[in-house]
Amino acid sequence: MEFLRRRIETQVLSLTGLALGGIDYEHPPGDPGLFGPESVCWRVHGDFTSMLVGGICALLLQALHPLALAGVWDHSNFREDLLGRLRRTGQFISATTFGSRADAERLIERVRLIHRQVTGVAPDGRPYAASDPDLLTWVHVAEVSSFLKSHLYYLDPALPGHEQDRYYAEVALIAERLGARDVPRSRSEVEAYLEHIRPQLRCDERSREILQILRGAPAPSTLAKPFGTLMLHAGVELLPDWASGMFGLQWTDNRRRLIQAGVRNTAPVLRWAVRNGSVHRARRRMGLPSR
Repeated sequence: MEFLRRRIETQVLSLTGLALGGIDYEHPPGDPGLFGPESVCWRVHGDFTSMLVGGICALLLQALHPLALAGVWDHSNFREDLLGRLRRTGQFISATTFGSRADAERLIERVRLIHRQVTGVAPDGRPYAASDPDLLTWVHVAEVSSFLKSHLYYLDPALPGHEQDRYYAEVALIAERLGARDVPRSRSEVEAYLEHIRPQLRCDERSREILQILRGAPAPSTLAKPFGTLMLHAGVELLPDWASGMFGLQWTDNRRRLIQAGVRNTAPVLRWAVRNGSVHRARRRMGLPSR
């Protein structure tokens, strides 16, 4: 059983930002980072399965904003290295959540510098800049609303409403440090924001290609292939109904139940296997059991 556990853990961690190295989550001892172990974001961001499902959903949501999509399309090699992009995004989220304060601040500044270089003109003729405060807010909301929704689906559906609001208030800090403005800090504010921005969203040929790229992404190993397919379906299924409609996706109730049951049956195995993820290392840094 120990061999199987280690094999699964190795496969899981190969998909995360830990595969990139460069962040020591176990030092310096006692450093709580930007949030600390009592924060809600430690709970929400600490589960690999729900974060992966939420991350896939967020990527598709972000692809519905023409300016956000243009920046990724023009300045990223995601079409050739989707796994690398997911790892880099995962590293940023993990390091700003679980890393030491120094590492979190370093990565925030690095991303700010990268954003300043990402400029161009979208296919509709509008200029874009990754440092645009409104664009940063959209990218942030698409991510964190997907993470929380996935957490409620697949880990803790009983998370109290006030804790959900606290999650949004906590993670707003990262968006604001990156330069976002008017960042929603509660469920009601996120809901109002999404309603406000929907008229600006479009599903075009590029958006649909993002979906096809995800569907065709190679698995890192034969062992991981069925899991990857399931997580992809779950991420797409997690989209809000209005976003699914924009992609032309339709789900039967039975298909939804099968996908959700598959994730819920798989997630406990992954939680059993993974004992050295970012959250486990950060808990050791704080002198806490890694669970």
